[in-house]
Amino acid sequence: MYTLKLTTVGSSTGVVIPVEMLKSMKLEKGDSLYAVETPEGYVVSPYNPEVENQIKQGRAFIKQNREVFKALAE
Repeated sequence: MYTLKLTTVGSSTGVVIPVEMLKSMKLEKGDSLYAVETPEGYVVSPYNPEVENQIKQGRAFIKQNREVFKALAE
């Protein structure tokens, strides 16, 4: 578990993320994080939940139409 500190950045508030956490999440300066509200609180992730949902739907579509894609590939 990491404790994230809030700090003043100009007239805004920023979050300080420990180097170990950045490395673990494969993040660099300038990358984006997404905060998604869940029943348990917020989840912070480098993965865009909208893109993840589109990928999930695409995989389901391909699985559902596997035979059609096989026929098209011939």
